[in-house]
Amino acid sequence: MKKLRTVKGMNDILPPESARWHRLERAFRTTMRRHGFGEARPPIVEPTALFVRSIGEATDIVEKEMYTFTDRGEKSLTLRPEGTASCARAYLQHNVQAIEPVTKWFYVGPMYRRERPAKGRYRQFYQAGAELYGDPGPYVDAEMIDMIVSFLRELGVEDVEVMVNSLGSGETRARFREALVAYLEPFADQLSADSQRRLHVNPLRVLDSKAPQDQEIAEGAPNILEYLGDEDREHFDEVRATLTALGTPFVVSPRLVRGLDYYTRTLFEIRGRGGELGAQNALCGGGRYDGMIEELGGKKTPAIGFAMGLERLLLAMPEEEDAGRVDVFVIARSPSLRREVVSVCRDLRASGLSVDADLRGGSLKSQMRRANKNAPLAIIVGEDEVERGVLQIKNLSDSSQHEATRAGAPALIRELLG
Repeated sequence: MKKLRTVKGMNDILPPESARWHRLERAFRTTMRRHGFGEARPPIVEPTALFVRSIGEATDIVEKEMYTFTDRGEKSLTLRPEGTASCARAYLQHNVQAIEPVTKWFYVGPMYRRERPAKGRYRQFYQAGAELYGDPGPYVDAEMIDMIVSFLRELGVEDVEVMVNSLGSGETRARFREALVAYLEPFADQLSADSQRRLHVNPLRVLDSKAPQDQEIAEGAPNILEYLGDEDREHFDEVRATLTALGTPFVVSPRLVRGLDYYTRTLFEIRGRGGELGAQNALCGGGRYDGMIEELGGKKTPAIGFAMGLERLLLAMPEEEDAGRVDVFVIARSPSLRREVVSVCRDLRASGLSVDADLRGGSLKSQMRRANKNAPLAIIVGEDEVERGVLQIKNLSDSSQHEATRAGAPALIRELLG
């Protein structure tokens, strides 16, 4: 039988790497709870129409990257390619607007896009993100950006850089769209095939193109900030003023449009450096989407959100020497003491410590090798210690020995762990 392997672009996450994922997800959840966000867990499979309506038919995601299939009931379903549309559907379906004036949700989970796999970019990938509904003001925009920057710095990500822009409201986009098309039309034959196709369907995407010829042409394109109406300009000015007051550095980037149709007003992208990130340094993107709930059939509801790829974040995070290690490794001096080792492990785990042991009955030397690899501390269980009701705790970094009663061992272990 041919050896079975993972589907292209989808990966196994195994120990000790999974320990880094746990650390990242735990830090994200802590940050979100600290800022008053509750966790939402929408399903992985959604009606295809949700993404066509909310993301936009002329986006790459909808046109060529979604995993879409027809189920037995002949309904078109899609593996979710991003989290914002699913949260918006849930917000509308459960009539959350009638329950609370401001709603703050976060999510963590897998997404699916059939794009070309690359370093930090997979077909099954994981995102952490958040959505805030009900507050149209600029202050939550700035607070969200500042929260993400603080989170990335806590993770040890280097050189965090914030890019901000405003796409304005519907009127602003209409005026800018007209001016952009007028500018791009004389260059139509020089644009890439994708940009030629988008020129009259979604011209803002031309500014987001990675094709060198498109980037060169976009250099001379109109500046969207020059088309902002008074209210849009005041909103963006206050976002920038609040970020400045918070001490959060940022750069205004008028060509920042990102790849989704639903954004309005504030738009941001956060980049970093460090670890194995390399040139693909965009870690987080987000912005306002004040029209999505209404577009899906609800009442007009202001909203802002962001998403970050966990694979990218892991590349940017510094490596951890103790990833996947336990607090203490318990060793039996002889195979006849394995039952006692199981008892010691159970008691230490009940106190909240992470504990492991090799219960195969191997030699003391082989057990010590595993202990040195997997823990900073070792407990060696011998006949004498069992008779006296104590545990011998060895610090594997300096070989110092410490003794404690079974009841007092957890406190001493925590002290030794620092």
